[in-house]
Amino acid sequence: MATREQIRRKLKSDGIEFILVQFVDATGAAKVKMIPVASFDDAIDEGAGFAGAALWGLGQGPHDHDMLGRIDLDTYTPVPWLPNTARFAANLFVDGESFPFCPRTNLHRVLADIKKKGYIFNIGMEPEHFLVTRNDDGTIQPWNPDGVDSLAKPCYDFRGMAPAMAYLQELTGALNKLGWGVYQCDHEDANGQFEVNFDYADALTTADRITFFKMCTSQIAKKYGAIATHMPKPFSDRTGSGLHMHYHLASTRTGKSLFESKRDKRGLGCSELAYHFVGGILRHARALCAVTSPTVNCYKRLQLGEGLFTSRSGFTWTPAFITYGDNNRTQMIRTAGPGHFEDRTVSAAANPYLAAAAYIAAGLDGIENKIDPGEPNLGNMYDKPLDEIRRSGVGILPQSLWEALEELRQDEVIKGALGPIADEFIDFKAKEWETYDQQITSWEVQRYLTFL
Repeated sequence: MATREQIRRKLKSDGIEFILVQFVDATGAAKVKMIPVASFDDAIDEGAGFAGAALWGLGQGPHDHDMLGRIDLDTYTPVPWLPNTARFAANLFVDGESFPFCPRTNLHRVLADIKKKGYIFNIGMEPEHFLVTRNDDGTIQPWNPDGVDSLAKPCYDFRGMAPAMAYLQELTGALNKLGWGVYQCDHEDANGQFEVNFDYADALTTADRITFFKMCTSQIAKKYGAIATHMPKPFSDRTGSGLHMHYHLASTRTGKSLFESKRDKRGLGCSELAYHFVGGILRHARALCAVTSPTVNCYKRLQLGEGLFTSRSGFTWTPAFITYGDNNRTQMIRTAGPGHFEDRTVSAAANPYLAAAAYIAAGLDGIENKIDPGEPNLGNMYDKPLDEIRRSGVGILPQSLWEALEELRQDEVIKGALGPIADEFIDFKAKEWETYDQQITSWEVQRYLTFL
């Protein structure tokens, strides 16, 4: 735990003149106030003031008292694109009391509960994102300064990645100076799409980092004439962006993973505790989806069906079925190694604080009720006809935000993980769906204008 004096010395030695007091609303978007470094003590003791009703899903009206963002000293983060500035993640308070609608505060609560049970939740998240440019008519296209990133299968392609190397190297260098342990970057399966992988950490640290990562990409990308977007599916004919989540429970006593076992009869190197955790995830997957894929656009990514009609590359790489398997990317949950699970359905649009809290609750329900996930699915889900999958009893993830919200409304475990945020989240996300459902798209005009 950093002390006030330690951070004060860091601020001085790093030449910091301004502080960003940063929190997130229910969507996970970074919100800030900038204060001079002279107000450092106030940001700890009182906090920077915000009007909650100006933001999404924070449970306030225009008449409510100010929210105050109080900084967490352990989140001191020098800002790479503005060297005289540092960011601190903040928790929200109202009238001197911790504010339960704050997503970061809510994750604190859930993590404190599992700590009492002897668990630490460690996660690594893989933030896929696109670099795009905007056309004069407001449409977008993949950022492609050399005019060569046009392959149907551009994944890992050198010529497609080469123009982005300066961006990726600047991003990697900046993050590694912060101690994040970036260990690889690549061109992903869609034109203009990239991924940066960094070391896993406890859930709160990783959520803080994902939030700052999005801030960082937005500012560094524009130096190269690009817009960095974490929109899950900006192009209908290209692969979408996920926030694939790798995870395990570790012991508070030893710090070691509790998910590994050399005596696993299923052959995946997993413990009974790990299988029960996965059982809980699968049991609550449909409601969990509303939190891990929280926008209308997310469901353009979680499509049934596979092939050239869903992605130029031939694959979407996104499972739509509630399954787990071995090292198999067609499953919702891939076992990437002994006791090492990856959920491939989590969307780039997920609020990492809410997603982690909901995930923990689902997994713990599996542990407490000893939910057996069944045998791992070792086949290619993309090859199986939909009728066969349905006959086998395999569940299907929601195919729209509305369908996912209906599941969330009925799932007390996932709602409990969100605390008072749950009803607020459901309400404003339902309004999002209703607004979307009222739109007349260009596809409809083209198809139906002279159809009859």
